[in-house]
Amino acid sequence: MTHGTVGLDQIRAAQQAIAAALRPTPCIRSESLTAQCGTPVHLKLEHQQITGSFKLRGATYAVSRLTAEDRARGVVCASTGNHGRALAYAARAAGLRCIVCMSELVPSNKVEAIGALGAEIRIIGHSQDDAQEEVDRLVADEGMVMLPPFDHPDIIAGQGTLGLELLREVPALGTVLVQLSGGGLIAGVAAALKGARPGIRVIGVSMERGAAMHAALTAGHPVEVEELPTLADSLGGGIGLENRHTFAMVRDLVDEVVLLTEAEIAEGIHHAHWQERQIVEGAGAVGIAALLAGKVTPNGETAVLLSGGNIDMGLHHRLISGEVVDVAKG
Repeated sequence: MTHGTVGLDQIRAAQQAIAAALRPTPCIRSESLTAQCGTPVHLKLEHQQITGSFKLRGATYAVSRLTAEDRARGVVCASTGNHGRALAYAARAAGLRCIVCMSELVPSNKVEAIGALGAEIRIIGHSQDDAQEEVDRLVADEGMVMLPPFDHPDIIAGQGTLGLELLREVPALGTVLVQLSGGGLIAGVAAALKGARPGIRVIGVSMERGAAMHAALTAGHPVEVEELPTLADSLGGGIGLENRHTFAMVRDLVDEVVLLTEAEIAEGIHHAHWQERQIVEGAGAVGIAALLAGKVTPNGETAVLLSGGNIDMGLHHRLISGEVVDVAKG
């Protein structure tokens, strides 16, 4: 079954293509969340992926699908950090030139990690939209190939492989909580899950500060949203006013969207460390945070995706120590 531009067959093809390049990530039962929710809750530990997030799946598959001509031109992207790191890794493995454009809001630890993988870095403006302008220039002037963070069929299909893994790891899955930003991850996961079992409930989780996809869903079309500092920095950025794939897929496949305060995201990071023994970034913790805040009522066995762990460790220490951190002030 195909939803929009990506369906189960494409996701299965992606799974076969990228399996050897990935680190298998565990799916474990959370005893603390199971007790709190009254139903089995499982954590998919994708923050343990090679580059520290799920983004390696989509980037690897997209690079594998490039023609020889495209490979010679090199790849470029705009990123809030994790996609850039994944694309830099995949490009280095394939021997390709890679430029990653980011805004000043991207944490320095993520910028440094991308540089360590050999990618060229461009810091442009105050938002992902500003960074995208430099990407567009590099495509027009230098002929580079853009591989965007989310709005691309191969990226969506690669991220959707997580859905196939969840179906295998949690056979009785009833509800899944997935990070919602540009929509590549949740579109792929939802297409995989609902393509196999339409009754599974897919819930998107984002932050209150600059949730672009939520604003677009509310408006009924893509809209511009101010990008604001947030603990869930990986969920920042717009979805593109000319969005071709993820907006429609999220609209059609996602059952519910919930938004979190900064304090709730901080509590998710705190809980992940002290109760689950997992180090996750703000975006990686939003599923846990939504359950802790009572903003999601699980229906049947529930899976929570821990999508990334690329947090500045100084910030992490402050949060798990109980400090109230206002990222807008530093």
